[in-house]
Amino acid sequence: MHNSLALRIAGAAGDGIESAGEMVIKLCSRNGLHVFAFRGYQSVIRGGHVWYQIRISNEKLLHFGDMFDILITLNKDAIKEDIPWLKEGGIVIYDPNKFQIREEEKVKKFLEYKIPLQDIARKFSTLSVIQNVVAIGAFTYLINLPIEALDEQIKETFSDKSKEIIDMNLNAARAGYEYAKNNFARLAMSFDYSKKKRLTMSGNHALAFGAYRAGCKFYAAYPMTPASSILHWFAEHAPKGKMIVIQPEDEIAVINMTIGAALAGVRAMCGTSGGGFALMSEAVGLAAMTETPVVIVESQRGGPSTGLPTKTEQADVFQVLGAGQGDFPKVIIAPNSVKDCYYTAIEAFNIAERYQLPVIILLDLYLSERIETLDIEEIELDVKIDRGWIVKEGEIKDYKRYLITESGVSPRALPGTPGYMHVVASDEHDEKGNLVSDVLAGLPSMLKIRNAMMEKRMRKLEYVLKDLPPPKLYGPEQAEITIVSWGSTLYTVREAIEMLKQEGIVANALELKYLYPMHAKEIYEILSKAKRTMIVESNYTSQVGRLIRMFTGINIDNKMLRYDGEPITPLQVFEKAIEVVKK
Repeated sequence: MHNSLALRIAGAAGDGIESAGEMVIKLCSRNGLHVFAFRGYQSVIRGGHVWYQIRISNEKLLHFGDMFDILITLNKDAIKEDIPWLKEGGIVIYDPNKFQIREEEKVKKFLEYKIPLQDIARKFSTLSVIQNVVAIGAFTYLINLPIEALDEQIKETFSDKSKEIIDMNLNAARAGYEYAKNNFARLAMSFDYSKKKRLTMSGNHALAFGAYRAGCKFYAAYPMTPASSILHWFAEHAPKGKMIVIQPEDEIAVINMTIGAALAGVRAMCGTSGGGFALMSEAVGLAAMTETPVVIVESQRGGPSTGLPTKTEQADVFQVLGAGQGDFPKVIIAPNSVKDCYYTAIEAFNIAERYQLPVIILLDLYLSERIETLDIEEIELDVKIDRGWIVKEGEIKDYKRYLITESGVSPRALPGTPGYMHVVASDEHDEKGNLVSDVLAGLPSMLKIRNAMMEKRMRKLEYVLKDLPPPKLYGPEQAEITIVSWGSTLYTVREAIEMLKQEGIVANALELKYLYPMHAKEIYEILSKAKRTMIVESNYTSQVGRLIRMFTGINIDNKMLRYDGEPITPLQVFEKAIEVVKK
């Protein structure tokens, strides 16, 4: 008996792979199981080869699975493309009337579950896409889930459709269920089908929801994979939250509108990917110079240029670190899970307003688009809101917007507050906002002002760092190898550590979330005591490894790097760690 399995549904874009995957995710999560899912796709509306991998278990999951147990394929491409990741002795469900699997194509042993998906689908509809529902019906039987559970999910999925469409899908699902019942034995699974319903969220949706709960009232974005679904979420929920959601003509307009909204006094956020962020760079400096609190989401994908628009990467670290010319304070946060995306959005707004600076949330496609189950109680709706030092009418007599303070944080008056008129410009300025550039730049009296204002702004980072929790070790303090992870690789490394444990190798992990400002002292203390070190990143040059060397002087020689666009898997980390330990 097993309490976990991984299913991959594969086919071409247009075959209903995504809708089938989402139906399985909800089917399982609404019946007491945990799910971790991820999909692979290309930039085409129809054609290509797409897949949705869904890992299912009684326990909380850390990854969508190195390999899978069952393959449902709607075309023959998957026999070549996906079979290599099918576990030995796994199951392939396919329609023998659409294609045959030749002996020379069987690169490993697997069971063939032949189901006439298309013929069954045609009994209920002329739409061939409904074959995916037939396949899900068969899968529902195999994992010993009552057909009534699938009926309920289909009714929910198609609740906005006509009764004819709902009945068509119900009949197709039941036909697939009955075919499997009459031809195959159920799998030896020990799934606990409780009635506990769990939330299913992607990283993007969790982050958007977190921003919503934090009081975000303005969101701007130009559609760009993999950040687009944040815009979609806000567009759907904006009316209820009385938000302004806008799609301007380009990313330059996006960030400048966001800065304008934040300057006007609302919590404002914008989102993009690497290419869009390149256009935003100058305005990041504008937010810092005007000390305007903005939150910017940058979800990384394969680069450079258009690169791999639908694939993941973690290669924009130095881009966001160096965004905008000159020295100025900014905060870069890399959340590590779907749940963490929710809380990071709230934290980002609090930091941005407390310290009056830009905060960049650094995601990647793997975290933005993966699906995880969460227990309802894991998402606290009553969140802490810290809007920082916003002055009220009559609070200060001689108002100086950029007053030099020990923390670098100055009193912030919202436009229109009586008695607090001030200048906001991109030029250097004195405490009141009067410009010290143009005809005054370089004069002896202005040199001191420039130095004082630069030092004031940069002091914020010292106080930000004190507010941010330092990184800690995951696992035992003493280990044969310490693995450094950041952002979306955290769960992957944790699963690899459990695999190493089974081999008798003690490993721990240094997990980084706050990339800038960096806790250099704490990182140095941990890594300098480590027996062996290894860093895991989805980029070619080990960007965070280089960042650690810049701030601590420690060079992490051993690296597990992946840059082909696919997420790093626990097995890859496990194998590299074994290699390092045995050196």
